[in-house]
Amino acid sequence: MYSNGKRSLRQFQCSDALWQTFQRMAEEQDRDVSELISDALTSYAQLSGYQTDVNALDPAAGESTPPPPRTPAPPPVQVPSNLRPRLTPSTPLPPSTRLGRPSGTPGPGVGGFVAPAAAPQPPRASSLPDSGAVGPPPLYLVFDNQKYRIDKDQFIIGRGAKSSDLPIKDGNISRKHAAVIRRNGTYFIKDLGSTNGIDFKGMRIDNKRIDEGDTFHLCDYELRFTYKR
Repeated sequence: MYSNGKRSLRQFQCSDALWQTFQRMAEEQDRDVSELISDALTSYAQLSGYQTDVNALDPAAGESTPPPPRTPAPPPVQVPSNLRPRLTPSTPLPPSTRLGRPSGTPGPGVGGFVAPAAAPQPPRASSLPDSGAVGPPPLYLVFDNQKYRIDKDQFIIGRGAKSSDLPIKDGNISRKHAAVIRRNGTYFIKDLGSTNGIDFKGMRIDNKRIDEGDTFHLCDYELRFTYKR
């Protein structure tokens, strides 16, 4: 491949590793390094479409012949819109058949997999019974042959006419002597720090749950409780 045309001294720069490679190739092929470089340049020029013979640069032959023009790529064919195929969107399958079998058909699904049954939905809040519709039974206090209905969370018994729900005009009764307290549907009687306290079955108590028929004493006054009307 090496050309026998006129040769001139050229200078160029290359990496040391590339030069050492050409030297090793020249030793193995018993050739000159310049021949290998010339062959490499010739091959690269020919692959790029240029002439590398002697007449290409001979002054008698005239100017060098330019490489043949490259054939341009043909323009893309435009297909009229009326001839293009129309794509019809696929209709999605109903959810019951996406596993390969309608939901009403017995038998295994795809790959033997059976879809688990849907968990039952809890009842809506509107269908649940209203927990506050039925309250605790009313409590009645019998005092001085009169029955008082206790329909509040705190029913005060004491000497003060304005501060008590059941006023007892007696100097031995404290201004706020005791209270009937409703908590979570249960009634309790509680001493409010009175001087003479609350007696139940001969014992002084601080507080107690009120059961049917319980009777308490505030000094000489009897308080009887009942859940019956």
